[in-house]
Amino acid sequence: MEQIVDLQNDPAFQALEVSVISVAFDSAEEQSQGIIEYGIQDTPMLVDADHAVSEAYEVLQWAVGTGEPGHTFILVDANGNIAWIQDYGHPDNRGVMYVPVDELTHEVSSHLGE
Repeated sequence: MEQIVDLQNDPAFQALEVSVISVAFDSAEEQSQGIIEYGIQDTPMLVDADHAVSEAYEVLQWAVGTGEPGHTFILVDANGNIAWIQDYGHPDNRGVMYVPVDELTHEVSSHLGE
């Protein structure tokens, strides 16, 4: 959840004017605790209990050992099409659960308007 906080607090990322939405298997209770603990503001935290969203966006192809999605970012354009998708959590894709904000800002910026 630290990633969300850093994105919401970074002026360069905010200048991109993209909406950030978190989708996770975590329960609403777990997410609520994280929202309080990390001070998350203005970021919808969606519960994907039945995995329908993760399956629809095909992020489970990078599921970690527990069967959960790793750390995947998806940029969806105004028409609902995927403009960019990148998983970072799977061991084959760096295996990280935090991506530097400047890297994400660059990636998202380079794929806006495509």
